[in-house]
Amino acid sequence: MEYLILLIVFVIFCETSFLLLHKYRPLSSNRKKIYIDTSALIDGRILNIAKTGFIDGDLIILKSVLRELQLLADGKDSEKRSRARFGLETVSELERVINVNTEIIDDGEERKKVDDELLKFAKANKGAVLTLDYNLIKVAEAEKIETLNINDLALAVRNDFLPGEKVILKITEKGANRGQGVGHLPNGTMVVVGNAANKVGEELIVELNKLHETSSGKIFFARIVKSKEK
Repeated sequence: MEYLILLIVFVIFCETSFLLLHKYRPLSSNRKKIYIDTSALIDGRILNIAKTGFIDGDLIILKSVLRELQLLADGKDSEKRSRARFGLETVSELERVINVNTEIIDDGEERKKVDDELLKFAKANKGAVLTLDYNLIKVAEAEKIETLNINDLALAVRNDFLPGEKVILKITEKGANRGQGVGHLPNGTMVVVGNAANKVGEELIVELNKLHETSSGKIFFARIVKSKEK
């Protein structure tokens, strides 16, 4: 029983310490303000991006955006209701991310259009609008307001090559394991080829079998295509 009480006290202490750290961490007024719209919160990918520390600015969520999510979450459409609730959960999780400052701002009356409010705040504070809404992006561009589209980011970092593709690869060195040869794709991705240790300096047609991704980069594993498959 005593151990259980100690465990509960320890958990409460850790949670309190986390909340205090998040609450009192310094905010920089010089950082770019990034205003998140409803579509980006429903999408949810912003949470994983924030956790990596790549967000160069403060994330701002207007209360009108939260109200819009709440209306959808209380609506009759089951699909929209589910997505809106996921968006509200995304907001809660963003507030707990240490790597980025997330702030909720009261933008006044409920009758104002959400998109208009986002554009107004972004323009007034020389910030950016984070959205997946095509029409909002076009309006923002017309107003000379910077936009950030997660779909564009996903396209920019996607793999140029996929498992199953056959490519011409020059073996430049022996691999770490016996029998392996190593080459690189045009985008710089390392390719480890089985049974290619004796092919250094040669160009081979190889089939990309498996992609291994780590924080240090991407590595493809491949096999030499037999002559009859050329």
